[in-house]
Amino acid sequence: QVQLVESGGGLVQAGGSLRLSCTASGSIFSLDVMGWYRQAPGEQRELVAAISPGGGIKYADSVLGRSVLGRFTISRDNAKNTVFLQMSSLKPEDTAVYYCNAVVGGRDYWGKGTLVTVSS
Repeated sequence: QVQLVESGGGLVQAGGSLRLSCTASGSIFSLDVMGWYRQAPGEQRELVAAISPGGGIKYADSVLGRSVLGRFTISRDNAKNTVFLQMSSLKPEDTAVYYCNAVVGGRDYWGKGTLVTVSS
């Protein structure tokens, strides 16, 4: 069993910042890529950013038509099996449920999601 626990969501004004965290636990001896996805109301879940154990990073340059490049930063603490998403210059269109994802042994695992609401 693999568990992913997210934290750090909440309500923030436009222009503000939030930091999301996700810690993996359980049978994670083959923990590989970790990442963040988001799903806005009525829309599909989309990749925000992903990071490998070695630090290789991929950002979606257009997430649901709203670029996060230069505003969001993904990082990882391998010793703590934790991935972070630092979000700055938040916009109302960043409002979504943010889900943590981890690949373990070739399988995808998901957290329950954390709601980020950006008010205008």
